[in-house]
Amino acid sequence: MRTGEPLPAVGEVLATLATGLWHWDTATGLVTVDAEAARLLGLPPEETVLTEAQTRARLHPVDWNEITGVIQLAVAEDTLAEVRVRIMDDQGQIVRVVRSRSKPSFDPATKVYELIGTIQEVTEPRPGTHAGRTAVTGDWRRSREAFLLDAGRALAEARSTAEVLRVAAGLSMPGFSPDGLAVFGVEGDRLTIIGHHGQQPGDESPFSHMALATDYPAAEVVRTGRAVYLSSPEDYKSRYPVTWPLARHFGRQSWAFLPLTVAGRTMGAWMAAFAYPVAFTPDERSVLTTVARMLAQALSRAGAAESERELTDGLQRSMLPTLGPRIPGMSVAARYVPTGGGLQVGGDWYDMIPLPNGRFALVIGDVQGHDVRAAGLMGQLRIALRAYASEGHRPDAVLSRASRFLHGMTYGDADTADLRFATCLYVEADPTTGILDVARAGHPDPAIRMADGTVLTRPTAGGLPLGIDPDADYPTTRITLESGETLLLCTDGLIETGGHDMETGWKRIRTILEDHGGDLEALADALVQAVHGPSSHHTTGPLADRREDDIAVLLLSRQGEAGGDTIVVRPRVRRTMLSVAQAEPERVAVARQQLRELLHDWPSPDQIDSAVLLLSEMLTNVLVHTDADALLLAEVRGEAGGRRMRVEVTDTSDDLPHKRRPGELASSGRGLVLIELLADAWGVDPRGEGKSIWFELYESTEEVSPDGDAPADGEP
Repeated sequence: MRTGEPLPAVGEVLATLATGLWHWDTATGLVTVDAEAARLLGLPPEETVLTEAQTRARLHPVDWNEITGVIQLAVAEDTLAEVRVRIMDDQGQIVRVVRSRSKPSFDPATKVYELIGTIQEVTEPRPGTHAGRTAVTGDWRRSREAFLLDAGRALAEARSTAEVLRVAAGLSMPGFSPDGLAVFGVEGDRLTIIGHHGQQPGDESPFSHMALATDYPAAEVVRTGRAVYLSSPEDYKSRYPVTWPLARHFGRQSWAFLPLTVAGRTMGAWMAAFAYPVAFTPDERSVLTTVARMLAQALSRAGAAESERELTDGLQRSMLPTLGPRIPGMSVAARYVPTGGGLQVGGDWYDMIPLPNGRFALVIGDVQGHDVRAAGLMGQLRIALRAYASEGHRPDAVLSRASRFLHGMTYGDADTADLRFATCLYVEADPTTGILDVARAGHPDPAIRMADGTVLTRPTAGGLPLGIDPDADYPTTRITLESGETLLLCTDGLIETGGHDMETGWKRIRTILEDHGGDLEALADALVQAVHGPSSHHTTGPLADRREDDIAVLLLSRQGEAGGDTIVVRPRVRRTMLSVAQAEPERVAVARQQLRELLHDWPSPDQIDSAVLLLSEMLTNVLVHTDADALLLAEVRGEAGGRRMRVEVTDTSDDLPHKRRPGELASSGRGLVLIELLADAWGVDPRGEGKSIWFELYESTEEVSPDGDAPADGEP
């Protein structure tokens, strides 16, 4: 080529130099190669597009695994990625070795790599020589660092001994990968086989329970704490003639036995065996020693975690009760999930207690803390509650005695910095009538899933958590569990796990309860999975995603007419009942919220607002104009599209309300006027003791007549 003439095309120059071009985009998963690169890959010499799977099939599997590590390291260091790759034919034979250099780029937003590089054939030295053991990458140090980073991360993430062994078996060391591995442990004065790879099942038998005094490399490593490197069968035979016959039939050429040391104590040995001679250069020994240290740490962590899990599982099984015999007409399901915080057992518990009067009690609670002391207090408090309940005490008396018991245990200690309390919910249930007497000590309120799928929280009277005040009172609230309804009792772990507060957590639980149609056991599993399973990471709340609190769940279902455990969704009647005492005017707001939840699927927002307004007027009238307490009963009857809402407030006063004509500036006297204007039907019914005032609203697309009559398809 003469001076001044245009330069030839880049492709022509590369083809002249027997160098191919390739492009790899992980977003599409396609690899584009030119004619020369296709020839080097063993394909027809023409430009073609391959999938990642087709490309991987042409490369040695060990080299493919190392390519990904080199690419990540090159991106991190902003350098070229250089690798040496063995090309395989369809029979798995190596046809050539090529060197590839590329400049990778990475998009953090899409997690996509893109590489453009060259490929050129090189001469492959004979396996086993020093050149043959050169790293597959062009840079030994870079390849070693990438391997150790990947190995350290993989071993650190392994949570059990089996996982550690699988990771160790899958390690592909740069340039000298072993084809046989074994991990030895120590029991007393004998070796044990913790795990092995590359041998047939049963091959480990001669080495298992071998005395430490035996002339065997692994035994010497455990005795002395020093590594043993055997570069050839002759070296093995001369140093360990007694045990050489045991190793001879494996056909290996080199061995490395390294101590597994943690905190200065040798806990075992690791064997790496090679099918070809290895000289064990200082660099190679450095890699093997580092892997042995990481492997020892991983095995130590996994062993400690497995021992801890075994201990805490036994502690949990001994402390948590099993549900008693089947209850006629009712079904019970329970779950307990320890979620974190050190030992996998904490202060949450549940219990079901047969009572002397033929009823049974359901108890759920949470002792403050997540440690051994919380677990111990939980066990003692559960026994005390069971003892008080078995004596026949009512729910309020049971909690009062339990509070005094816990206060004496914690506040009587010399260590005042570790005072504890416990929340608790105690329910005495009558399986014949469905009546539930509830006493609550600082615990979340129960919830009820009605027969038509509507879910309502049931506000109950309560007192301080147990153990704070030895003289605390715990008033009792009575509710009725109707046929086909399900009662939910839970600890705050079910509500707040995953970054939720009480409000957002209840919304998530309500969705699960309303959408589920299986039996009680399946519902319990669905609740736990929704807040603690894999899918829960997609439904986190507005707060930090914390998963350190235990989860305890109790479900009680009153069977329908068909019986069985199936939760049957039947749109028949839904109702709620609530008492408002003279000394509790704040419960008027609770009543309004209860009514809104009862009417969650009512189609007319105006009618909901009217019902809430009229309810406030009726309850306030009782509290202001009488000395009696008010009892609210609200229910919805019928099928969707033609339902009837009835709200009734009862009190024990004999004074009947009168319709008045208040002046413009009057501050009261408009209650009955509003009821007459907004209700489809209303009335005042005298009772044997007291009275009941009620109103009805009808769900219909028809207009209500001016005289307040109900629609034609409704009941007057």
